[in-house]
Amino acid sequence: MPPNLRAWEVRLGITLLALSFAVYVVKYLLLGDPLNTFQYIFNALGFLPISVLLVTLIINELLSVRAKRERLEKLNMVIGTFFSEVGTGLLTYLSNHDPDLPEIRQDLIVTDAWTPGTFSGVRDRLQNYRYDIVVDEVDMPDLCRFLKERRGFLLRLLENPVLLEHESFTDLLRAVFHLTEELERREGFAGLPESDIEHLAGDIERVYGRLIREWLSYMEYLKQNYPYLFSLAMRSNPFDETASPVVR
Repeated sequence: MPPNLRAWEVRLGITLLALSFAVYVVKYLLLGDPLNTFQYIFNALGFLPISVLLVTLIINELLSVRAKRERLEKLNMVIGTFFSEVGTGLLTYLSNHDPDLPEIRQDLIVTDAWTPGTFSGVRDRLQNYRYDIVVDEVDMPDLCRFLKERRGFLLRLLENPVLLEHESFTDLLRAVFHLTEELERREGFAGLPESDIEHLAGDIERVYGRLIREWLSYMEYLKQNYPYLFSLAMRSNPFDETASPVVR
């Protein structure tokens, strides 16, 4: 017995072969005409490779679609957890230090009326946005403390194999984790040279840009699949100054 065949598979194969043999025996006993029976057997055997090919392709495609859907569900659960624990708070904090935010604020007030075309149009407009942060106004010790408290959570996310299929979100996690390390390894933030401040500003702006893009994609996913989660996300929109979790 091949080592890759399990006992139930062997039993199933024997049962199906025995059943097929029994059907042909009954046909011969009831109808006679062995020549016709042999012709039918050879016709069936001739079509068998085509049948196997069709069934294999169809079943494989159905299983692939189902597996992809399950992976997408798991992936977006992880992304949702990230925004609940880290992303939304970080996005709110960083956007408060974006001097050009009024230019795009209205574009990011997601509503029930948004369509896939609306999301696509906003993404196109954001391609040329600079994602500047006034780094002098950022409370570096507070930002460092916020990220350090969530370091373990971020590490667990990076270890999740399901994220390997989502390159852009993985890039966001790497950027957040890199910023956490940069801030954590400095003994203090007073008296840093201008070159180092510019370096930190670049790390922060990298995180900010990726955060907005992933948040927008996540909002579109919720809008299409989970209206009740989308409702709360709209009422917690980090770009909406009037946002409130209270339903009015």
